[in-house]
Amino acid sequence: MRRRFSALLIASTLISPVFAADPEAKPGKGPVHTEPPTDDANYPLLGEFVGEITVSEGKTERIGLQIRPVGGDNFDALSFTGGLPGQETFGGKPMRLIGRRSGDTVILSGGPWAIFVSAEGCTLVDREGTKLGKLERTERVSPTMGAPAPEGATVLFDGTNVDQFSKASMTDDGLLMQGADVKPMFQDFNLHVEFRLPYMPEASDQSRGNSGLYLQSRYECQVLDSFAQDAVFNGCGALYRFKQPDFNMCLPPLVWQTYDIEFTAPRWASDGSKLRGAHISSWLNGVKVQDNVELASQTGHGQEEQPSLLPIKLQDHGDPVRFRNVWVIDRGLTTVTFPIEPTKEQIEAAEKKKADAVTMAEAEKKAKADAKAKKKAKEAEAEEKAKAEVTEEAPAETA
Repeated sequence: MRRRFSALLIASTLISPVFAADPEAKPGKGPVHTEPPTDDANYPLLGEFVGEITVSEGKTERIGLQIRPVGGDNFDALSFTGGLPGQETFGGKPMRLIGRRSGDTVILSGGPWAIFVSAEGCTLVDREGTKLGKLERTERVSPTMGAPAPEGATVLFDGTNVDQFSKASMTDDGLLMQGADVKPMFQDFNLHVEFRLPYMPEASDQSRGNSGLYLQSRYECQVLDSFAQDAVFNGCGALYRFKQPDFNMCLPPLVWQTYDIEFTAPRWASDGSKLRGAHISSWLNGVKVQDNVELASQTGHGQEEQPSLLPIKLQDHGDPVRFRNVWVIDRGLTTVTFPIEPTKEQIEAAEKKKADAVTMAEAEKKAKADAKAKKKAKEAEAEEKAKAEVTEEAPAETA
């Protein structure tokens, strides 16, 4: 079977997380975690698994599994033949499974076998109780993760400031928050964004880690926690409410993910009529999910189509989605191979450059604070001196 997408890099070891404090709670959505929780027994069971099982004598089959908590101790999951979405052997149509946690294990049912899920792996058993095989936990990393901005690109966010935005906020640890409007405007461009979804186990559908990349404020490439769900027209990777992604490449929440977007603006005649619609190709976690799709008009709540330029927006839908390493290539000025899959050396060089930039930004901030404090102290000293001189010059009181 011919593949139209690239494979993801896979690390098969379980990574020990740094645990966070108590989560924020949102009305109607339940707890909202921006770091791995310490007090949620369901969280360690969230994730992806893959392995070989025996389906008949002498015959094996590769199986992929995605599982997520959906409130209480309940779970839903998708199993795939051939492996996980984006892998070369991926077989396509998923099978829906449901389960409930007991202790540190979830038992999934709904298919031709039962699946016992633990934090480390899954065991598959047939109706006679025969063990068919085991699926190992896998942690996938996008091949475009950490891609450095190429020469000629505009760096929109590198963790040091929000100067390239007309409206934006940073977290204390140097991440860009949702609800940011890009200051420079572009016609045809390539955009690289890295994002992290919150873990919201009791929320559902559009209430679960919702944001979006609004190109020219008109066309939304959806950002959403749709991990372990079918590919739909309002899920992660979709052109919002216009076209579903070819594959649901959304990874679990709290994992860094990548969006690479190639955007070609619509073309207009002098009388204001549209000659050609906007075109979008996009890669979610390194896999092409939209292939040069033409849009008939703006999507969702996008601004009305016009020949004028509007800014790129990182939508604020009320959920704490975080962003980093955001850069854009103006294709009217620069042409490069895209998306960029960096080498280990390039990633290390980019990380060092970022660390140096952060150090310099902190030094500049400290220098400004010190100068401000010094100026304030000098002004206070001058004020005290002036008061003392006034006291000395005052005439003595007469009896």
